Amino acid sequence: MRRTGRIAIAVTAVLAAGIAGTPVNAGDSGPRDVHPSLRSDLIAFYDFDHPMPDDPALERDQGRSSTEIELINGGAAQRVADTAYPGSRRALQTKQVNPDATGNDDWKAGVYSPTGVRTLRAFNAVGGTTVMGWFKRSMDGPAPNTVTPAPDDRFNAIGLAGVLTGDSDGHAVRALLELIDVQGTLRLVALGRRLDGGASQTFAATADWKTLLPKDEWVHLAATFDFNAGTMALYRNGVPVEGFYTVTGDPWLVSGPGPHVTTATDPRGIKIGGSFPQNTVERNPCDCRMDALMFLDRSLGARDVANQYRYMNNRG
Repeated sequence: MRRTGRIAIAVTAVLAAGIAGTPVNAGDSGPRDVHPSLRSDLIAFYDFDHPMPDDPALERDQGRSSTEIELINGGAAQRVADTAYPGSRRALQTKQVNPDATGNDDWKAGVYSPTGVRTLRAFNAVGGTTVMGWFKRSMDGPAPNTVTPAPDDRFNAIGLAGVLTGDSDGHAVRALLELIDVQGTLRLVALGRRLDGGASQTFAATADWKTLLPKDEWVHLAATFDFNAGTMALYRNGVPVEGFYTVTGDPWLVSGPGPHVTTATDPRGIKIGGSFPQNTVERNPCDCRMDALMFLDRSLGARDVANQYRYMNNRG
């Protein structure tokens, strides 16, 4: 099947699931790798052990939204045997395929709809969000830029995982974990945008990104976004990461009376391992492996993140 046909089918399935409103694995037991206290807030969860039976290039959502994602360009081959934490079996492989030519063949994952993904409505007018998962990087810096003519040009970021805005072209986000150039230095960041078309804020880790993400080593990362308070936080292996905000003032416009929530639009999708999940442009590819990607409709506290990390590490 041509990729454009698969995307159309995936989006149709997502919309149908949203109309039906039937959660997947959202009962009291919930996904086995998710701490019980977080299961009611778990909107989307991907462990890359659940291909759709009729199309292995689609991954089933183990959260309550039933938002299938596509393994873009590599399909089923993007599921690789690797153990991010005790009990895990397979991980997602993302990567730049051809650094020397313009094209749309990078391995990444996600879902996109120009009218908004209805099953992600929990992130519509939401007061908080959390993005977290396991990541293992194999690259030494941002990949060669395949959309500019300069042979030595490189992208300024490495995309990990995030939720798109309601007006996104496939790049702009409401909540994102990534590595990005901050005043000339690559840093691990949480990047958030409360209002569609509005300014973003970035919380950047102070520590060197290569220390936070050692090459070829699994690390658990979390980014939390409290849109009402106008705050963000980063966590590594369950521990808060020291950092700083890169934008002064009030970019999220939360200084007035609240409560403050995101724009009341459904996100246009999820992007994983790079931008543009509709596969129209290559940007910020990640030569990485990822597992247990979680998207929650609450800004978790430090105890919640630590509990989740310990819970996964203690499973066997």
